[in-house]
Amino acid sequence: MAVRTAEAVWNGNLREGKGTVKLGSGAFEGAYSFSSRFESGTGTNPEELIAAAHAGCFSMALSAGLGKANITPTRIHTTATVHLEKVGEGFGITRIELNTEAQIPGIDDATFQKTAAEAKAGCPVSKALAGAQISLKAKLV
Repeated sequence: MAVRTAEAVWNGNLREGKGTVKLGSGAFEGAYSFSSRFESGTGTNPEELIAAAHAGCFSMALSAGLGKANITPTRIHTTATVHLEKVGEGFGITRIELNTEAQIPGIDDATFQKTAAEAKAGCPVSKALAGAQISLKAKLV
């Protein structure tokens, strides 16, 4: 099976330091900092990268689930919102909200909702993040 890598470099102390993250594929490299993680600073952060991974994984899992029923979606658009919150003395990812809109010819809403719920439960990223509360809003458009 596939094995994926990414790397991060951090220089300096927590508040004033800066870092970079880089995907093993080379498809993305970007800066991150205390400000980009805990405030509104420029750059990315681990939670944003997790959100991208979860949105992508869920969308593919939904497409796969539909494919098992010989249904081909025209388009699936998913947004993942990751909540990093104070938990005790530290921080934790407490909630992830998946919002998806899909254009799928010839499907009824009940079948769509069932397939979307199965995709949320079966997506490998959802499984990896099972410690967080994961909610789903799925809408046919």
